[in-house]
Amino acid sequence: MPETPFAAAVDEVRRGDTSADDAAAALADLLTDDELLWLLDGDRTLLETFRGAGSGFPAVTAGRIDRVGIPGLRFTDGPRGVAIGPSTSFPVAIARAATWDVDVERRVAAAIGAEARALGATLWGGLCVNVAPFPGWGRAQESYGEDPLLLGEMGAAATTGARPWVITSVKHFALNSMEEARFTVDVRVAEDVLHERYLPHFRRTVEAGVDSVMSAYNSVNGAWAGENRHLLTEVLRGLWGFRGFVHTDWVWGLRHPVASVAAGQDVEMPARQQRAATLPAALRSGALARADVRRAAVRILRTQLDFTARARPTPPRSVVAGAEHRTLAREVAHRATVLLRNDRVDGTPLLPLGADTTRIAVLGRLADEANLGDTGSSRVRAPSTASVLDGLRERLGERVVTAPADASPTRAAALARDADVAVVVVGLTPKDEGEALIAPGADTMRLLGGVLRWPLVARAASALFDVSQRWWTFGGDRSDLRLHDEDVAVIRAVASANPRTVVVVIGGGTVVVDPWDRDVAALLLAWYPGMEGGRALADVLFGDAEPAGRLPVVVPRRQAHVPQPNWRATTVDYDRWWGQRKLDHDGVAAAYPLGFGLGYTTFAVDDLSLGDVDGERVDATVTVTNTGGRAGRHVVQLYAVRDVDGRPVHHLVGFTSVALAAGERATVTVGCSLRPLQRWTPDGFVLPAGEVTVAAGGHAGDPGAVRRPLSL
Repeated sequence: MPETPFAAAVDEVRRGDTSADDAAAALADLLTDDELLWLLDGDRTLLETFRGAGSGFPAVTAGRIDRVGIPGLRFTDGPRGVAIGPSTSFPVAIARAATWDVDVERRVAAAIGAEARALGATLWGGLCVNVAPFPGWGRAQESYGEDPLLLGEMGAAATTGARPWVITSVKHFALNSMEEARFTVDVRVAEDVLHERYLPHFRRTVEAGVDSVMSAYNSVNGAWAGENRHLLTEVLRGLWGFRGFVHTDWVWGLRHPVASVAAGQDVEMPARQQRAATLPAALRSGALARADVRRAAVRILRTQLDFTARARPTPPRSVVAGAEHRTLAREVAHRATVLLRNDRVDGTPLLPLGADTTRIAVLGRLADEANLGDTGSSRVRAPSTASVLDGLRERLGERVVTAPADASPTRAAALARDADVAVVVVGLTPKDEGEALIAPGADTMRLLGGVLRWPLVARAASALFDVSQRWWTFGGDRSDLRLHDEDVAVIRAVASANPRTVVVVIGGGTVVVDPWDRDVAALLLAWYPGMEGGRALADVLFGDAEPAGRLPVVVPRRQAHVPQPNWRATTVDYDRWWGQRKLDHDGVAAAYPLGFGLGYTTFAVDDLSLGDVDGERVDATVTVTNTGGRAGRHVVQLYAVRDVDGRPVHHLVGFTSVALAAGERATVTVGCSLRPLQRWTPDGFVLPAGEVTVAAGGHAGDPGAVRRPLSL
């Protein structure tokens, strides 16, 4: 087969004979105007795209041009695994954030990237770093929690892990944290708050080398994010130096196809839609500048050349859901599980359970559910799953007793009364939270094209869609952060019948557990734990593995303590106060603070010393001691504490995960970022002078933390 111009360019880049930028520019010179435009959207019609969505091969391709050998972009979604074909379902992203371990996220992203390549994809859109200022956000499970520094470090780790296998894409840029209003809401945010709180995690991911950026549906300060010149050109490329390409979120990702090109939007995904209908004529008439088209094309080609030159060979299909990745999924579920309570019963902490446990009652609505998380774009079709009941039955056999999911509290209590231990599994499902297609308005429906471009037809379709939701609506945002009433009723009945009660909460976002949590001896937050989650939880309950997770979000005592939006608002103001910082600022104690989590051993942190401030960074050195009787893992967290309006506010500036044997002592150095303390000005970031307190401990506000002053 003769070598194509694209293949020849890849060889030159790989040898170092030319740069990817120069090679992309040369390739663009070979393309006709029609071919240049072909790069700027998907390769199929919208109908063809959705018809092929279940094919097992990436149904979304964009910019493939056989004449010169350009392979195009073959897309898969998947924050917890590949969303095409059967593949490994890992614990959701917020669960992996609970490990507070960038190496864990790097390994998971590498596994997902390898499976994506094996299944035919080259562009992975599963990297989400949106912060959740409102803790009921339905897609919180796809991201890494509430803190910009934690979000950024985990996003950077995922980027470096996946890049050898796929073109990486980070989403949704920016301020996309309201699922039900995502097509219509205008997010209003002050420029300083935007840069200080809502963009740092995207910036960190760009610095880690992310290849592409997915823009958001919502508008920001009056301009749609998918064609927002301030975000896409002035900030992303101008301030941060991003050199990859930008693509839209699907179907409704831009509103003005011609203007979007000049604004910095490169690819309309997933199909030939608005741009295919308007750009050719606009280019011929001069309404669309050829220079803008070429600029976008060069960015797309440069990224493909760079990826093809660096990519590892495509792995065999056997890696997909293979033994190695299943083992990793189980390990991550161990590391992600957060132990919130572990009271003493008869003088001993209830967990881990002893080998002499002869009868265990496994109860609750979700005990036998293969509950992997959202069933929207992030859905993974795992070849098999293990529920909590499955995991315990595999281990204990007939020693496990259970009741139907709809068993009354009375029946559940009767079973619990005769058991050594009761395990109650409750929480959330895709019916409660996740991606939602909530009644797009008529203007949004018109973007689908065809007869829907007619206003009367679009209004009728929107109205029909709205009515139909009475029967099929799922997912979306949560207005109530508590458990379902039936779950709480079962918990209280079982705990009254058996003091040795363990509650396992499944879910992807913040769950308010007060006041029933004080009724139970042990409380585990398992998130959506992945296809091996049931086996992993059995390991944790019996002490084969430690619940090593720490909260990536604060759990408030009351829902009123955290921001509560109108989830279907058309405008919303985003400010700087949410999560742990808001509770600090308001002087309100959390039920369980950011970073909190118990284990099966105990740790002490002391001997904190701080190096000299070096630009945006400072090193902190601490000594960590395992003061308990078994091996375990501790997450050392560094917070800069500064008074705001008379109250101390905790800013996470660094963290590291440390594994120690019983009695072992280790000195660790944590590189800390001072970016969370910076303030944005018209001239850029400045670090206000003065003194802050640096606290090294196990969570925000840890009374056992060691503290030192730091002069800025």
